[in-house]
Amino acid sequence: MTDSRGALGVLSIVALAGAIACAPADDAAVAAAEPAAETASAPIALAFMTHLDANMPEQDVFIEREAGSGEVWRVTAGDNDMSAPVYRTAEYVPHDPFNDAAVGPYAMGEPLGFTVGDWLAHSGSGTYECVGGVGHVDMSFTGLVPNGVYTIWHAFMASPPTDPFVQPLELPLGARDGSESVFTADEDGTATVVRDVEPCLEMSDLHTAAVLAINYHSDGLTYGPMPGEFGNRAHIPLFLMLPSREGIE
Repeated sequence: MTDSRGALGVLSIVALAGAIACAPADDAAVAAAEPAAETASAPIALAFMTHLDANMPEQDVFIEREAGSGEVWRVTAGDNDMSAPVYRTAEYVPHDPFNDAAVGPYAMGEPLGFTVGDWLAHSGSGTYECVGGVGHVDMSFTGLVPNGVYTIWHAFMASPPTDPFVQPLELPLGARDGSESVFTADEDGTATVVRDVEPCLEMSDLHTAAVLAINYHSDGLTYGPMPGEFGNRAHIPLFLMLPSREGIE
């Protein structure tokens, strides 16, 4: 089992308040602009985003900027070659989304077998509702790595984030052993994930931002309650921030 030192790249989300991807099911566009207004009990629509969508470097895939250097860098908004192959790092690299110096370089690992464009093609949406103490999550994803193994995470980070960045608390969706968080994409790179979780998901609060994220496991393995080693074996393509709980303004 690998350790869980890596924090979900979701960390970044606090800085995104204006780009939040959770919205009332009946008016997603309005709520996307006003994320904190939603309550935990009301049905919400879920719209996942990439790190680049949130104006941050991709945290878990890397490109080679100098051929033969043996070094790789995080994908940033300035990396426009969608055909560039992406790599894992040689070892675990912690997430550090607000630190400009943390884009690299890092020791190069193996190619992941797809391109920057393939990675950024990840897309996901769905709905969440809490009824009678049970949370119901219904999500659909496209652009996944065909037949790729993924897990879903419910994470909490300090809000506002600390400097230096403190890694968030990461919990697998559903059972604490991680057994309910796992799903596999089909050969076309799509997946539908439906889960009932009890108790309901905890929303964002006064001092914490609550997050949902999916985690791609490039080694094809999952690690129960641990997300795996980010950058090297675990890679977060999509996340969203859950709205504030009822009563928080």
